[in-house]
Amino acid sequence: MADVVGQITGREPTEEEITGTAGDIPSVSHPGPIYRPADKTKNSDLPVLLAHYGVQAAAVHTNTDALAQDLDQGHKVIVGLNDRTIWNKPGDRTEENHFVVVTGIDTKAGVVHLNDSGSKAGRDEQVPIATLGQAWATSDNFAVVTR
Repeated sequence: MADVVGQITGREPTEEEITGTAGDIPSVSHPGPIYRPADKTKNSDLPVLLAHYGVQAAAVHTNTDALAQDLDQGHKVIVGLNDRTIWNKPGDRTEENHFVVVTGIDTKAGVVHLNDSGSKAGRDEQVPIATLGQAWATSDNFAVVTR
């Protein structure tokens, strides 16, 4: 999220700033604020949080071809997925539990480029398109695309 805000506005907030802000903005999907420490951030709240930073976005369920077109048109993309799948870690791989920014899709190399705040090597993390597909399917191919 911070990455997308920074790319569009020129000022990248810290994760702590975003968390604090999300704790003050009412959720559109449940009572109370967008961020609650004991709960996951809901997909439908991401466009609301981005709008606070002046970034207009839409929540969609889509596919990799459409994401590639959005990226080619200069839109920024956040997807919900399962982190254990993209990091090849043991554990439950059946539910969405993480957000990443998709920065590119190289169909010739079969690789998706990600910015992933959950990994130390997360800047331009590269995963096979098929792996992204498996991880992304856990969110029913949910994405937030800037407009």
